[in-house]
Amino acid sequence: MPLRARNQLVVDHLHIVGAATAHIAAKLTQAPRDDLAAAGAFALVRAAEKFNESLGVPFGAYARERINWAMLDELRSMDWAPAEARARAKATTRVQETLSTTLGRRPTIAEIAEAMGVATSAVKQGLEDAGRTVTSLDVPAAVDVIWAGDMPEESAMYAERDELLHHAIDALPDRKRFIIHAIYFDDRTVKDIAAEIGVSHAAVSQHRSEAMRMLRDAIDRHYADDPRAASAPTSHSSPTVLDAYFGRIAEKGQRFARAFLNPAHV
Repeated sequence: MPLRARNQLVVDHLHIVGAATAHIAAKLTQAPRDDLAAAGAFALVRAAEKFNESLGVPFGAYARERINWAMLDELRSMDWAPAEARARAKATTRVQETLSTTLGRRPTIAEIAEAMGVATSAVKQGLEDAGRTVTSLDVPAAVDVIWAGDMPEESAMYAERDELLHHAIDALPDRKRFIIHAIYFDDRTVKDIAAEIGVSHAAVSQHRSEAMRMLRDAIDRHYADDPRAASAPTSHSSPTVLDAYFGRIAEKGQRFARAFLNPAHV
């Protein structure tokens, strides 16, 4: 694309950076707006450089997706939340997860407060702090923070993201796929799942956590400019297991082949 045309794309779509910055800063009130805007602006320029009109996707939709994920990556890379808030969030969520595993359901605020020996207001604050902490975001939380925008021409990008998540979940190893479907789609408790598959509550939670890490790695890899330059995996699985997982996603559709085939084969 000629330099002048690229620069015009950037100028015409700077409002996306502003809207995304304002949205995420409103969700995460202590996030540094200037760093968000800088990451978003850089992503917009990169999007203009990489944009291919023949794909049939509007530039606004293409750029917005890259801007959102660039901002989330920026937040993950910095220790922006105050230490006190992080400690409070970590302590509260640890107790919440322990009680969830033990009870087989999400504990109430009163139950968490009783276990921690604090007032319910302190638990509410801890959970609010956890909601503002991006370094521990799993996939559903990240999607909730991302600016959805209001441009109707972006339906193609929405469809692509939904298709990616569908294929990424479907490609998970059998037990992890079953647990993700049971928890997030069938609204079943950890206790019921553990009883059905004959493992401990802790094992179900471990499978769920690893599945979410694999899904996050799939999303990061898909939206990387180059599969070879994708962020280091967060998954605890071996490289062989991850390569097999990415290979299954690649088999789901041609549009995913470049991102998910082994880089040596790209």
